[in-house]
Amino acid sequence: GAVSFAKYQGSYRVRRTVVGSPLVSIIIPFKDKPELLKKCIHSILVKTGYQEFEIIGISNNSVQKETFALMSEFEKKDSRISFTEHNFPFNFPRLCNVGVEEARGEYVLFLNNDIEILSDEWLESLLEHAQRKRVGAVGGKLYYPDDQIQHAGIVVGMVGPAGHPHRFFHRDDVGYYARAHVIHNVSAVTGACLMVQKNKYLEVGGMDEEIFPVAYNDVDLCLKLIDKGYFNVFTPYCEAYHYESVSRGYEDTPEKQARLAGETENIMQRWTDFIQKGDPWYNPNLSLDKEDFSIRLDT
Repeated sequence: GAVSFAKYQGSYRVRRTVVGSPLVSIIIPFKDKPELLKKCIHSILVKTGYQEFEIIGISNNSVQKETFALMSEFEKKDSRISFTEHNFPFNFPRLCNVGVEEARGEYVLFLNNDIEILSDEWLESLLEHAQRKRVGAVGGKLYYPDDQIQHAGIVVGMVGPAGHPHRFFHRDDVGYYARAHVIHNVSAVTGACLMVQKNKYLEVGGMDEEIFPVAYNDVDLCLKLIDKGYFNVFTPYCEAYHYESVSRGYEDTPEKQARLAGETENIMQRWTDFIQKGDPWYNPNLSLDKEDFSIRLDT
């Protein structure tokens, strides 16, 4: 590894050398939205410095001819890109688990179809930590299209089961003790951009298809990794836009709201002890009611 100045003045970045040239399998579940898929895959091909990767696109109930034309076009363009169809009712963990079965890589990276890569070193930034023996999941820094932070790690027990600290801060804001700009441990990272060594993923049984078909499957996975003694890591050197909810929509029907309520209850029940003890990577004197690191007033 080497040490260099970090994004934030007064802090340093330790760069870890990627050992060997392990293959990373980038798994992208999607349903149509060809314009998003095109932007996502194009950004990977244009931006990525580390070249040892494959892209596995998993179509879930796509019907538009533009989508299939795009899939064919990408497969012809680059031999590292392949697509498969799995047309069961939407179940994010199941799509991820299917992708892992098809993945040839030593590392798997789950990526939403509404992600656009921004940083050239995004893949190495994730890999330098995912390769460490004691590290489980690694996640990056995601922005809304207006350059506000959408994701910079997850605090378990914040605003319900899981909150996104620094949400809506500007991407260049210092944030709380510069945490938005430095590599640090977190309880969980979002499944919208999550790398993990395949063996570790399989060791904890992958994502839970039964209890968390849509929400909190990423948090559950990360907590299972912690249970096995691994640490999860946030890195600000993997940067991307996340056009969140463009692809799936909000929980705007009674059915969706009821499903979310059920999955919220499931995560609270399964990880009651962890949540009650308090997230070990978040200061207990700070609020769990907000995502802005304000002082906790209810103690």
